[in-house]
Amino acid sequence: MDFNNDLSPIDILTFITDELLQAYKSSKGENEKAGTIVKFLDRWNDDISIAKLKDLTVEFESDLEWFNVSCPLSIKGLQGKVIILDFFTYCCINCMHVLQELHLLEERFPIESGVVVIGVHSPKFENERNAANILSAVQRYGISHPIVNDSRSGMWRALGIRCWPSLLILSPTGVPMMLLMGEGHGKFLQDFFSSALSYFSRQGIIDHRGLPLKLFNDFQPASNLRFPAKIVQGPNGLYAIADTGNNRVLVLTAGGVVQHRIGGHQPGFVDGDLTVARFNNPQGIAFLNENVLIVADTKNHAIRQISLTNAMVETLAGTGIQGNDRIGGRLGPLQPLSSPWDVAIFRTRDMDMSFHLDERNIPEKTIILISMAGTHQIWGYFPEGIIWWKFRKFEPCCCVSLIGNGLEENRNNSYPQNAAFAQPSGLAIAGDVLYIADSESSSIRKASMIDGKVMPVVGGDRNPLNLFAFGDIDGRLFSAKLQHPLGVTFNDTNNKLYVADTYNHKIKIIDIDSNDISTLQIKSQENTNLILNEPAGLCLDASGRNLLVADTNNHSIHTIDLVTLIAQPFGLDFRQIASASEIDAPQDTQKPTENNIVKALPLDLIKPSKIFFNLRLSPRFNFTKEAPQKWIVKTVCQSVIVNPTCGNLLDGMCHMQVQATRPDFMCESSQIFTIEFVLNLCLSNCCLVKKITVSIKRDDIQEEYISIHNVNIDIEQ
Repeated sequence: MDFNNDLSPIDILTFITDELLQAYKSSKGENEKAGTIVKFLDRWNDDISIAKLKDLTVEFESDLEWFNVSCPLSIKGLQGKVIILDFFTYCCINCMHVLQELHLLEERFPIESGVVVIGVHSPKFENERNAANILSAVQRYGISHPIVNDSRSGMWRALGIRCWPSLLILSPTGVPMMLLMGEGHGKFLQDFFSSALSYFSRQGIIDHRGLPLKLFNDFQPASNLRFPAKIVQGPNGLYAIADTGNNRVLVLTAGGVVQHRIGGHQPGFVDGDLTVARFNNPQGIAFLNENVLIVADTKNHAIRQISLTNAMVETLAGTGIQGNDRIGGRLGPLQPLSSPWDVAIFRTRDMDMSFHLDERNIPEKTIILISMAGTHQIWGYFPEGIIWWKFRKFEPCCCVSLIGNGLEENRNNSYPQNAAFAQPSGLAIAGDVLYIADSESSSIRKASMIDGKVMPVVGGDRNPLNLFAFGDIDGRLFSAKLQHPLGVTFNDTNNKLYVADTYNHKIKIIDIDSNDISTLQIKSQENTNLILNEPAGLCLDASGRNLLVADTNNHSIHTIDLVTLIAQPFGLDFRQIASASEIDAPQDTQKPTENNIVKALPLDLIKPSKIFFNLRLSPRFNFTKEAPQKWIVKTVCQSVIVNPTCGNLLDGMCHMQVQATRPDFMCESSQIFTIEFVLNLCLSNCCLVKKITVSIKRDDIQEEYISIHNVNIDIEQ
């Protein structure tokens, strides 16, 4: 390495990181990759040309607010730990994706191993400087590592950080080693820390002590809402709420009586009966008809369907694993998605140019529109198939990108594939127009459902690259300013569009004819100003007079009379289903069969145990390369946590960690959990789907603690 003295430390760091990543990606096999990392560590340790990095002081300012610890931390006080500084802002979808990568890393390398993750919250929006709002985000995302509120972005500026998310890796002596920008570094981080901990342990400089962690506990009763997101009303008057923080969907009457509670506190990716099904952070929701709901199951990266008639949940699209495809077109369950945030229903006729005696008798077909926040696009799922824009044929059950090129911009365009969005998060249909809350550009935009043309409505900036044009200004088109809006709904009784201006904590109304926006002056029943906290969803009742608002960080719903602008609380009555379990699915009582296998393991669940599954095929079978081999945890004993709860098999293998939630572990049955494998297999002349359920029971004959267990399953026919 030989660096020009004019280069800044961050430039040097970026260069050596890119050099390492290129060498790592070109390495073949795990041993060669590990050798590449060790070679980097040797050079980093000895190379005098990077002296600038070793002279760089990294330290937190002394007056910052901290979360998840009982006292402030310092880089100096953490000597002996390999530190990851995660520069993030809690609105950013890429930052949310990195949190999952860091969570998996923390599971493998706990603090006592010598690794510590610290979130350095560096706000983009004014609203994100507030400690209370950050605390809500910490709860909402389940972050358990230390977080510091660098509200002035002092460390960001001092180091020259350029984008969210950025991961700065510090050596055990506090010296910057590497800077990773963006998401998608999970596998590399796992390999890097495996090699780095061994390397520094041989030098005797790893500190294995713990940290003064103190997680904020929210004792909110289970019957309450927790960070509710979208709310919708169906054609029969029922409401549905995405109760995001509780990982569930609620279906209730207009009077607030909860009829269905689908999902539960423990997240999961489970189809089936309403009492068994599990979601993970559902955000968007829409009624397909009076008995069918469509759900944007955000952290499962999936679109799910709830049938109230059949009492079943099924996955329409998504594999349960985040994808990065920006084109799509595969059949729904085979198509990877990336953080779908909202859904809307649009109906239109085939554009097939056929002659019809009576055009009114041509049946309309359904299109499920999806705001794909993770790839900054609008996608569509086609239950029936259709011939649509420019006579393009969409096959039944395919899921495909429709609008947006995947770049994070505020770019309007007459051609849908040349337009660009910035984390679209809310959808509303008004005739042949789709309205979009484009949160990171702080704007409301619209797309024609006739040809896909994208146009501005209010907010944002004329410059498509300016994603910092936010504020709180009523007005017209670009002169108006919003701050990270998440929700929109259309009122066809007055031709107005209502907006949840989330980070301004306001509800606003748009005249869609003039593109003017104004703030609703909402009063409480006590005639004081209604104080909202990051509202994320809203909908009209059947009359169009009452607006229901999901007041997300206040964990509540308000009903606003649009004539008087007086709000009153919309209470939920859970008594009708009080006896139903919402924590875990019922235990599986099936007897062992060929496809229902029981395995007894000597598990000491007070300590964490890892279970490795290996599905071995007979010579006549092969795994279908084009299809995912999925696994899903179906049931879990109430006193046990299984993590992760779903995923894809890699070469027929997967693993998970199992541990009791409390020392006085008890389970109603000896069965700890059941896992279902959904296999796509090929024979010489055909392909088939095979489901196998494995029940893990606790074997009480146990002489000593074994932390790793292997379960082999032979697939013979």
